[in-house]
Amino acid sequence: MSQTVMAHQAAPPRKHRFKSCLAAAVFGAVGWIGAATAHAGDLTIWHNYGTEVNATALNALVTAFEAKDPDVKVNVVSQPADNYFALLTAAAISHKAPDLAVMWTGMFDLKYSHLLADVKPLLAASDLAQMKGLKWASEDFDTSKALYLVPFEDQFYIGFYNKALLKKAGIAAAPRDWSELADACTKLRAAGITPMLYGSDSQALSSEFYPFYDLSYLVAGLYPVGDLPGLANGKIAWTSPELVKQVQKWADLHASKCTNPDVLTASDILTKFNAGQAAMIVDGNWNLQQLYDKLGPDLGVFPLPYSDTPIKGVVQMPGDGLSLLKSSDNKKDAAAFLTFMMSGDGQKILSKAGLIPAREGYEATNPLYAGLLGLSDQGFSKYPMIDNVIQPSVVDTGSSTLNAAFAQQMTVTAALQKMQDTWNNLPAAQKQ
Repeated sequence: MSQTVMAHQAAPPRKHRFKSCLAAAVFGAVGWIGAATAHAGDLTIWHNYGTEVNATALNALVTAFEAKDPDVKVNVVSQPADNYFALLTAAAISHKAPDLAVMWTGMFDLKYSHLLADVKPLLAASDLAQMKGLKWASEDFDTSKALYLVPFEDQFYIGFYNKALLKKAGIAAAPRDWSELADACTKLRAAGITPMLYGSDSQALSSEFYPFYDLSYLVAGLYPVGDLPGLANGKIAWTSPELVKQVQKWADLHASKCTNPDVLTASDILTKFNAGQAAMIVDGNWNLQQLYDKLGPDLGVFPLPYSDTPIKGVVQMPGDGLSLLKSSDNKKDAAAFLTFMMSGDGQKILSKAGLIPAREGYEATNPLYAGLLGLSDQGFSKYPMIDNVIQPSVVDTGSSTLNAAFAQQMTVTAALQKMQDTWNNLPAAQKQ
């Protein structure tokens, strides 16, 4: 995908540029604490959302922000998702980085923290106190330390299912464990329906499906949430027998024809799911509204049933947000945009777009969210997204090897061994 400027006016007015530069100089010299207000100038935001609802929501935020602060012009740039972080790093090195950029929480913002400014001194503490998930955006996951991004939304990794297709196959409810999933696959195949559809989606993180939606639930079905740090610090080996067995059950879904045959080459799964070409897909809640607009009450959501007993974990965390680059010479306007994003008006825009606001007190509007957000009241434990809490280099390795194992192009043992090898080769300081 080539770089595409997705929005907004061509050449921003420069009439207040001197005032902006003066403000930036003062800002940089003496610092600034408190609720940010926009001044004037240009602002560039990079994202890797592709054509997902997040991109639509971000553009809606920008439109509203520019209407509120007409002296600030914002260029929103959609970058290719498959090498987004490399592009961001290269841009920072060549002094061409944006002012703000979408960044993933957890290990990712820590990995790139050398490029990111601590936004805590720039934003009102009263606003930040209302935001969910700041732990995952803070230095050492400690909210008393530097804060490297402001969460964009609360998120779920989740399964979607077509209620009408399950009913047609004689299935009363979404599966809750491996056994029920196997039974559902058998009935759906007998009815001529593809049970699960894998392939790339509209974010296009790669040309293949993203395996960490599944892996997050594979570990949730195996380990208590408190054990997950063991996958990062080495207390749990990626080659541990119980994990190999669990991942093998997942890979067997393809081998047993529970999925489409072309799992590595299929694309645009959202459109195909909307068209009724499969009963279930694995994705993120940020696509919920897009699917709901097509399927309406036939759309269901469910925690992936990768457990020997009914699954009692759900993967939920603010998985990304906007970071301020250290190199930005327009930090005041960037802080003003982040302040607007956290405001009531900003949160309502995100909710209207179909996302889950990350600020306490603001509700999601889609009726399906009530069921998802109510899972914790039903005894479900919240799990973090596993790709956000393990080392990014291990994620890079798993992005190819797990897919290969799922497609029977590599054994599960070999795939996990390569992830373990990557972990083994990490510097000691990163093995935590």
